[in-house]
This record gives sequence, structure tokens and C-alpha cells, in this order.
Amino acid sequence: MKRSIMTMALVCTGFAVSAAEVAPSDVKFEDGSVAQSLSGTSGDAANGRQVVGNKSLGNCVACHQVSDLADVPFQGEIGPPLDGAGERWSEEELRGIVANAKMMFPESMMPSFYKTEGFYRPGNAYTGEAPDDTFGPLLSAQQIEDVVAYLVTLKE
Repeated sequence: MKRSIMTMALVCTGFAVSAAEVAPSDVKFEDGSVAQSLSGTSGDAANGRQVVGNKSLGNCVACHQVSDLADVPFQGEIGPPLDGAGERWSEEELRGIVANAKMMFPESMMPSFYKTEGFYRPGNAYTGEAPDDTFGPLLSAQQIEDVVAYLVTLKE
């Protein structure tokens, strides 16, 4: 009974997630790493490549260089190059870094792509208004898994 009431509450408030999906507030970090898949399914490296290079989604290339995405112009130099990321970090570490880099690197400037609370002054997009109940993570759980699957393939 309690479970069905909780499920109905989540559905009615627009926070319905699949049974295997981990909500942003429920992600378990251990030394910055996240062992459990956030979506409950494997990531798709081809989709992850699209997210990393898409300036409207992950926009990772705004801060990082990726040789594999040489066709994407104006790559950044603020963050470390992503070439070799699959050799430098494990899948679990990459998942933690993409979800919330500050859990592993407290001084990081990297945005938290899978976080919905604990911000200092979040806003509703670019409106200057306070967030409403539609305030969600920058990337979905599956998009995080896709990005991680792509990053694991990047070897030097």
C-alpha cells in the first residue's frame, strides 16, 4: 500500500522514473565513483559521442578537447583533453565525474550533469526566475550512461 502511494505521488508530481533508474538525489558516490548504472541499462557509445559533441546537450567540447570530434569547432582548453579518458579512469570513476565532478574533484569548474538539489542560486533556464517543479538534471540518466560508454572508448 505504501509503495503504491509513493509511486502515485511520484507520477503525479512528474518525477516518475523507471524501476531501475537512480534519481539524482539517490546517486551513491564512493570516493567520487559511482558503481551502479544510473539508468539500469548499458550506455550506447555512439549516442554518447553525440552528447559530448552537441553544444545543446553535454557541450563537453566547450571545455575539453576530443580528437575523435575534430569536426566540432571551437573546442575548449579549460578542462583536460578527453583523449585517453578510458585509460585514465575506470567506468565507475567516469560515471561519478560526469554525474557530479565535484564529488571527486572538489575545486572542479565542471558542471554537475546529474544533480537537482544543493545549488546556491539555481534559476529557471535563462529567465532570471527561481526554479519551478520542472528543474531537472542537465542530462538524463541514460545520457550519462551513453557519455560514459563513449568516454571509456577514448584511448591514447
